[in-house]
Amino acid sequence: MKGGYLAIKKPWPSMLRTVFGDEKRYIDTYWSKYDGMYFAGDGAKYDDDGYFWLLGRVDDVMNISGHRISTAEVESALVAHESVAEAAVIGRADEISGEAIAAFVTLIGGFEGNEDLISTLRQHVSDKIGPIAKPKSIVITNDLPKTRSGKIMRRLLKDISEERKLGDVTTLANADIVSELQTRSSESSDE
Repeated sequence: MKGGYLAIKKPWPSMLRTVFGDEKRYIDTYWSKYDGMYFAGDGAKYDDDGYFWLLGRVDDVMNISGHRISTAEVESALVAHESVAEAAVIGRADEISGEAIAAFVTLIGGFEGNEDLISTLRQHVSDKIGPIAKPKSIVITNDLPKTRSGKIMRRLLKDISEERKLGDVTTLANADIVSELQTRSSESSDE
């Protein structure tokens, strides 16, 4: 499978044509990365059957030991497991691999979050995607930090995972989950 960036040679009628009042910014942002091609910042891969897989924003793609892995791909593998209700994945700094995969998951009722389940989830991701995509850490939590509109705050999860100082979290729909995540993240064991 080959992976890389999605770039388009020929524009279509409804495609973005400018940034209002800032033509230079439009050219610099979308047309300067690849000569004569439009690049909106998305990654893709081409599989052996000839299909393209959109991987999402490049800034949502992790570089694990030189392998580009989409956070959405790992999240999909995790939620495909019968025990997982919701998952959020981020890349965190790692001295050996550059970035390491850190996963935060909520479980479906009736499943117990323990080391056996964490090992099972790691293996599940490895089986679905490959060993390189196995999360280095998995934090099982009751909820994920979200905006009031329901968007998961991955930037905040990255800060928690890298033990950085957090900014104002009072605007979250569930601000009380932050201290739980900090505690569970610091207690979680890396593979």
